[in-house]
Amino acid sequence: MITDNSIQEAPFRFDSYVWKIPLLWLVTIWLVYWIEYFFGFNFGSYGIYPRQVTGLRGIFFSPFIHGSAQHLMNNSIPLFVLTAALIYFYRKISFQILVFGTLLSGLLTWLIARDSFHIGASGVIYLLASFIFFSGIFRKSLRLVAISLAVAFWYGGMIWYVLPIVEEMSWEGHLSGFLTGLALAYWYKNVGLKKQAYTFTKTEFDTYFDENGNFNPPSEQE
Repeated sequence: MITDNSIQEAPFRFDSYVWKIPLLWLVTIWLVYWIEYFFGFNFGSYGIYPRQVTGLRGIFFSPFIHGSAQHLMNNSIPLFVLTAALIYFYRKISFQILVFGTLLSGLLTWLIARDSFHIGASGVIYLLASFIFFSGIFRKSLRLVAISLAVAFWYGGMIWYVLPIVEEMSWEGHLSGFLTGLALAYWYKNVGLKKQAYTFTKTEFDTYFDENGNFNPPSEQE
């Protein structure tokens, strides 16, 4: 008899964390922008400034800082959707992906980017899109592959912005997020939901075959 153990983890479960954490992030970055706008502050200098020690603080602060309302609006929906998808489909490792991914992509941006302040949550968005896409492919779970294809359909056009085609855009931050998401998808490919090989359980019928695979009916064995 064949037993299908292709899904190791319990079925997906929805709870309030799926939308509360992304919503909290959005409220925070909009609050930061509101403080800048209404009180005349400019937090741009707290972004990532490559290869300068003071620029390292941007690894922590830059995802919360945006240059304009349009910049923030462009990031809000994909940030909410992809963070919610990460928590729902990869609950067990979602915290590690968000924290380690943000830090690693920020550090990579600090190492490779142009001499300018790099701000915004775009790098995190590329991190999440890349992780969700490649993780489904690496795990070979049909449900996760379907999610990967959905991400590719909705956000596949973003791939062009990991290249220097828009001068004012931090393509280095996008590329760093993309590569970090790919690396983490591979690193965590065996954690949580994944496809496994079929397992076989022995039945009474199997005893009718000898070690060479020859069929021996019960009457011949007596």
